[in-house]
Formats: sequence, C-alpha cells, structure tokens
Amino acid sequence: MALFGKRSRATYEIQPEDIFLDSSNLPGRNEGQFEGRVVRPVASRAILGVGLVFAAVILVFAWRAFHLEIVQGTVYADISRNNRLDRSVVFATRGRIFDRTGLELAWNEAPLATSTLSGAAAATSTFAGRRYTTLPGLSHILGFVRYPKADARGVWWREEYAGVSGVELALNETLGGINGSRMVETDAHGIVSQDNIILPPKNGDDVVLSIDAEVQSKLYTILSAHAERQGFRGGAGVIMDMRTGELLALTSFPEYDNAAFAEGIDDVIAETSLSERTPLLNRAVAGLYTPGSIVKPIFAAAALAERIISPDTQILSTGAITIPNPYDPLRPSIFRDWTVHGLVDMRTAIAVSSDEYFYTIGGGYESQKGLGIQRLDEYARRFGLGEKTGIALWGEPSGVIPTPEWKEKVFGPDDPWRVGNTYHTAIGQFGFQITPVQAVRFTAAVGNGGKLLVPQIVASTTAHYENVGISDADLKIVREGMRLAVTSTRADATVKVLNIREMDIAAKTGTAEVGSRNQWMNSWSVGYWPSDNPRYAYAVVLEMAPAGTLSGAAPGLRPFFEWLAQNKPQYTR
Repeated sequence: MALFGKRSRATYEIQPEDIFLDSSNLPGRNEGQFEGRVVRPVASRAILGVGLVFAAVILVFAWRAFHLEIVQGTVYADISRNNRLDRSVVFATRGRIFDRTGLELAWNEAPLATSTLSGAAAATSTFAGRRYTTLPGLSHILGFVRYPKADARGVWWREEYAGVSGVELALNETLGGINGSRMVETDAHGIVSQDNIILPPKNGDDVVLSIDAEVQSKLYTILSAHAERQGFRGGAGVIMDMRTGELLALTSFPEYDNAAFAEGIDDVIAETSLSERTPLLNRAVAGLYTPGSIVKPIFAAAALAERIISPDTQILSTGAITIPNPYDPLRPSIFRDWTVHGLVDMRTAIAVSSDEYFYTIGGGYESQKGLGIQRLDEYARRFGLGEKTGIALWGEPSGVIPTPEWKEKVFGPDDPWRVGNTYHTAIGQFGFQITPVQAVRFTAAVGNGGKLLVPQIVASTTAHYENVGISDADLKIVREGMRLAVTSTRADATVKVLNIREMDIAAKTGTAEVGSRNQWMNSWSVGYWPSDNPRYAYAVVLEMAPAGTLSGAAPGLRPFFEWLAQNKPQYTR
C-alpha cells in the first residue's frame, strides 16, 4: 500500500518526455498568450473580496427598492398618478375662401382655448374660430363648419373641422389641412415640465371661387326684396359664364345665418330649422320646380332638328286646342293657350310663349306632326334635364321628365298616358321638375351653340362639357325668338320689361301653376347676354306666390340688370 501511494504521487512529477516536448516547442512559444508560464490558482482571499462587493451592491439595491416600494410607496404612487404625459393636438389652420376679385369671404380668428379644457391641455390645444363675410346672399354657397370638440376631461373626440354645407363641405379636404401633435408632460400641480411638437400641422389651402360676391349679393338683395313685396315664399338666382361653366352668382333666399350655425347658437338654429320657409334649403341647387314655358326653347330646337316643322311655318292660335273625348263625346278635352295669338311662326311663338303652338309641335294636331313623348324626353335629356349637372355642391337632385313609365309608376297602370299628357309636357307642366342650376345650364347651351357645360364653383378657365347634338343653325332660330321676346312691340311679347338700353338681353319667361287647386304659382325667367355674342346665361325662379300675381321674376330682375350695367360693365359687354 505504501509503494502504491508513492507511485501515485510520482505521477505529478515532470517526466523526461515533457521536458523534451517543451524544448521542441520553445522557438514558437507565445508568451503574450501565457505559453510556457506556470498557472497559479487564484487566491481564496481575492474570491472572498469580490463576493463581498457583490453582496454589498445587492444589499444596497434591495434596501433602495424596499424604501421606494414599501416605505415611500404611497408618496411615489401619488406622484406617478399626478405626473402625466399627454398627446395634445396641434390644429391645422383652415384655408380661407375668396371670391374671384380677391375679396375674403371666410377666414380664421386667432386661436382660442376651448372652455372644456383646463390646465396644460387648454394652453396647448387651441383652434381658430371660423368667420364669414356679412354680405347678404352668400350663406348657402359658403356653408359652415362644425368645430373640433373635447369632452369634460379635455379629450378630443372630434379633432377636425367638419364642413357641413356649401363650399365648406364640397371642398373640405382642400380647406381642412392635416393636424399635427405634441407631447406635453405635466406635474402634480398642472405645470408643464416638457412640451415638444412631434408632428407639425399641414395647413389647409386657400380657395378662390368663381363667384363675384358683390354681384351675387346685389342679385340676392334685389330679388328677395321683390319677392317679399309680391308675396313669393322664396327663390333662387344663378348666373353662368357660358364659355367656361363658371358660376358668377349662385344665391338662394331666404338664407340663414351660417356664422350662428358654426358657433352653435341654439336659439338661432332652432328657429331656422322650424321655419316654414325652409331657409336651410339651397334652392339654386337642391330646389325642384315645375319649369313651365322656359323649356319651350328646347322643344323648338328639337322640332327643327327632327325636321317636323320649318321655322317659318305658321300655326294658328285661337286660344285653345280641342280634342274629342272617346269616352264622352259631349265633354271634349280642351287645352287652353294663355291668350289668342293668331298666326305665329317659331320665332314669334317663342316670343309670345304660345301654348297652342307648342302643344302642336309637341303632341301633334290635325295635319301637323308632333315630336311625341319619347322625343320630348330624349331632347330634354340632351339639354341636361332629368340628370344631375355635376356641380360640386351637395344635395343636387336629378329632377323629373314626365314619361309613360313615370306616370305608370306614380299613378298606376289604370291611368294610361294620353295625348294631353304630351301637350302638358311640351309646355313644361304635368310632372316636370327641374332645378335652377339645370335651367341656367340648358339656357347656356342654347346661347353657346350646343355646349352643355358642367357648372363650376371654383375659378377656372377650363370648360367641361358635352354637345347636345343640335346644329347651331337650328339653335340660332331659337336665339332669335328669345331676343324677339325682349324687343318685340307686340302686346303679347313676354319679356319686354328687360328691354334695357345698356344691355342686349335674350330671354324666356315661364309661369307654373302649383298646388292641389293651382292656387299658387312659380315664376321663372331665363336668358343670356349679349344677345349677338352670348357670354353669360342666367336663371331665376320665384317660388309660391298666390296665383295671378302679375309681377314675377322678369320685372324683379330689371333693377339688377340696370345696376350691373352701371357698376360692373365688364360683365355686360
């Protein structure tokens, strides 16, 4: 056992072969990598020292954690609750609105903090108030906005201006811009410790409208005063540049206080909303009216295009057309003219607005062939009736052109289409309904040689249109009839009131009976000027006066045209 123990200890001695091996490796030894050095064990005291250091550090961290979480836990919890890092909206500035002359119509006031906020949020989240021109007659086209809204805690639940109507709605994306944001840190006392914008806002773009605000305001003032005197409930007026489609004026009355609606003044909003005169309705764009005789130029052009009559062919107006009644021979159907006109050709028929003439070319009578309801419908649609015009403003309806299909849908299959329905359609009655914007559009197409323009509310020289498919030679006959309506010395000429020395106007009037007993009337006037080189078209409707009211739309327009010639000659030449 002793020998075995000695032999075991001998194995730790350096053997001769190890000496010879190290000797052979000596030339390549790298002392920097500790080759050839004897490795000594780390002293136990060093290990103990390092362990004590680590233990001390752990004890310090443990004590600090115990102090923060246990000893001072309640204090620091309150501090944590009362120190906040909030996102705050940086509101973009809404774009301004100008008229074509550069007059500012909508702008922004200095930002004001909303009363629903407090502390740092109120100091950093502010938005500009929207302000509008006080010129009358512009509220419908401008519209109004709803402001951003925050709850009682200052949390914004609506961060954008919201366009509600008019241009504010139609061009909301252009005007609105994009909000930015900032991060705000506040302490327990509500004091801002840090305030940094992290995303800058992108302000909205300004918009230049096609309208002349002074022209539109004057048109509104004169027409609304005339309508009030004559007992009309409301009305609308539109003026269009018939080369570009730009709207020089687009007004509706009565109007509403768009500034009060933007500010949310409850009393004004309630009173306006409950008014029987519907001041919130933009009649120029969204109002539907029976057109009456203003559609006769369309059907005169259609008759020429279809070659069913020549412009010089005369038809005798005796005051009425009588059609036999197959169901009761003793009670024939009588379709009356508004007066006896005698022999009239197409130009004269337009000038005196002969119903008999248009009954005949619309539905046919005796030997004279008529267009028939299908072609009346076709040509009305060619001139943009029964469809939306494409104007950017919201709320535009398509309108109605009476047809057998329409009548069956409305009245049922037991009431078939009759020739009398065709007669009434040819003079713009029965179920016919159009908007003032549609009226100015088809009038412009008559005046400009057949270009059916898209109405534009933004200033532009680019015209968008389609052709109605009628030759200018045929339309020229119609234009001559509309000019004759103004210049004729005949007692039955319909628009002599607009024979103004300073302006050469061509026009057409229309009177539509409305109400269950025809107890009300709408009065229309459409036309263009200058008659020899047309540039501007207009359409005006006055709504619901007592039947028999003598002074309608055309007399109401005369003071406006006289003002226009004197104060805005650039639009009359």
